[in-house]
Amino acid sequence: MKKTIGTVTIHDVAAAANVSTATVSRALNRPDTVSAALKEKINGVIKRLGYIPNAGARALMLRRSGTIGAIVPTLDNAIFAQGLAEFQKQLNYAGYQLLVSSTNYDPAIESNQINNLLARGVEGVALFGVSQEKDALKLLKTRSIPYIHVGSLSAPLNGFASGFDNREAIKLGVQHLLEVGHKHFGILTGVTANNDRAKDRVSGAVELLTQNKIHIKPEVIVECRYELQEARLGLKKLLLSNPKITAIICGQDVLALGAILEAQSQGIKVPKELSIIGFDDLEISRHILPSLTTIHVDAVSMWAQAANHLISQINGVENLPKKIKAGVNLVIRGSSTSAPKK
Repeated sequence: MKKTIGTVTIHDVAAAANVSTATVSRALNRPDTVSAALKEKINGVIKRLGYIPNAGARALMLRRSGTIGAIVPTLDNAIFAQGLAEFQKQLNYAGYQLLVSSTNYDPAIESNQINNLLARGVEGVALFGVSQEKDALKLLKTRSIPYIHVGSLSAPLNGFASGFDNREAIKLGVQHLLEVGHKHFGILTGVTANNDRAKDRVSGAVELLTQNKIHIKPEVIVECRYELQEARLGLKKLLLSNPKITAIICGQDVLALGAILEAQSQGIKVPKELSIIGFDDLEISRHILPSLTTIHVDAVSMWAQAANHLISQINGVENLPKKIKAGVNLVIRGSSTSAPKK
């Protein structure tokens, strides 16, 4: 009876190629130790039989799993999908596979995911932000597992980071609104608990407004989940708390899009009566009407550099930079304009 692909073994390959199993193993795991002709012959047999090497056995032999883990807060946000795609592309170039998990912004879940990845033998881990439990980071250090923080420039325990300063980045948008004459602000932010990026963006916005003698009261800072409906409810709450608001600072594009939708449903003209800015520059943000003024983050470069830095750590490269700064810039579009004259 003909074997199926699932039952083809290294012994079958060796027999078909008329070589030993040790030779097949060398051709797969240390190809530089066999001749080009023999390697071509064995690869031809492997392709014909449909043999798939056992990853676990290979990892034991080489003492390397060939996998790297990435833990992000959520897979719902397009900015993470875009970044992970680039991260995986860079890993593929270097011969690594990617394992992805998400935490729903819960440090306890993240600690559990770190343990799960270590149990699967990952050689390195990318972590998003710096809200991890300290014991989880200490575990990575104790086990000598290379890791890097993405999306932030700070890094606890003298770690590595590929990202940007969220406090300073949000100020680009706030400064724009100040320059066009706005004095009455509302802030729509993600939940700041266990989210250092959201917290830093609020802090940065409040700091710059305070420097300009605009003091933000707690009721005009509304936290909500990164969902359109939540953002719509958040805008309602902001406008009820202070009908004089002429500018909304949103900590993320999804929140800004929800705010625009709610403003339009209430007959509020954006930007003539209410300016709205976002953060991240998602693809959809340039296509809605009005198009969204937002902070563009070079997520592709940020994740690419994180991948290459992590691979360098795994390969034992010394004197690597502690911080890799990603590009951010303000993109002015149709959702912001001069403050209305009252």
